[in-house]
Amino acid sequence: MMIDDTSSVASRDGLEKASLLARIKAGIAWRRGLVRARMQARFGPISHVRTTEPVVALTFDDGPHPQFTPQLLEVLRKHGAHATFFMLGTMARRHPEIVREVAEGGHAIGNHTLNHPSIPLVSRPERWRQIRSCSRALKPYEQKLFRPPYGHYDLGPCVDAAMLGYSIIGWNAHAFDWLDHDPEWMAEHMIAHLQPGSIITLHDALYSMLDEKHADRIPTIHAVDLLLEKMSHRYRFVTVPELLKHGTAEHWSCFGKVDLEFLSRLKPNDGSVREYNANPAGKCSADNFRR
Repeated sequence: MMIDDTSSVASRDGLEKASLLARIKAGIAWRRGLVRARMQARFGPISHVRTTEPVVALTFDDGPHPQFTPQLLEVLRKHGAHATFFMLGTMARRHPEIVREVAEGGHAIGNHTLNHPSIPLVSRPERWRQIRSCSRALKPYEQKLFRPPYGHYDLGPCVDAAMLGYSIIGWNAHAFDWLDHDPEWMAEHMIAHLQPGSIITLHDALYSMLDEKHADRIPTIHAVDLLLEKMSHRYRFVTVPELLKHGTAEHWSCFGKVDLEFLSRLKPNDGSVREYNANPAGKCSADNFRR
């Protein structure tokens, strides 16, 4: 008896085609994943350092401030700690003597833009102007470290900062020191999230805030004092450049997000008022940024 295997051949051909298509799709996905991983390692902000050594980096944004930064420096000096200050160009121009004091105290100074825009929402020429203008204000003390305001970034700004020679620095711990928390809560929160290689973000000033009362940095300074008092025997608090010598840098993805709702609730402290808006499609662009 003869067996008609036409249907089985067609079925086999269909399975082979489906298998080939699946392999092609898997190959494309693998290549995309590899490209994404390489871009992240090349351009993504550094979140922390993978190390077993007891070293941690404290970082402070939005200064220098004529009242709070000197008090913070005194606390760091008392505990033999060093930190990294991501400064705004506008503030550095007003207080060059504090910039110099920070550098002479053995701390590192990084770039936080001229006047704190959300950099994914501005054009490429404006991003370059923001970083270069801040760099000029920080000379001769700036190290090639960049922290994007609000922690907002995406691939374009990451590439721009890298082209200008900067390492982009994020964090993996913070104290929510832009909100209503007392020093004890902030210190305990930092301690709970502390590990070798951590980068902790804090603020010695606030460019903008959710409430005017948050402008007071004294609770943050007390929280830092408590942290160092409790943890200096277990960890060395070093600058970001020093931390990077002790292990392998770990990175955030270079594809970030912008929280427009958060930006819309901020009140100005030092500098011009900004309004951030989404277009009807809900997307951000340079056209949606106004001063």
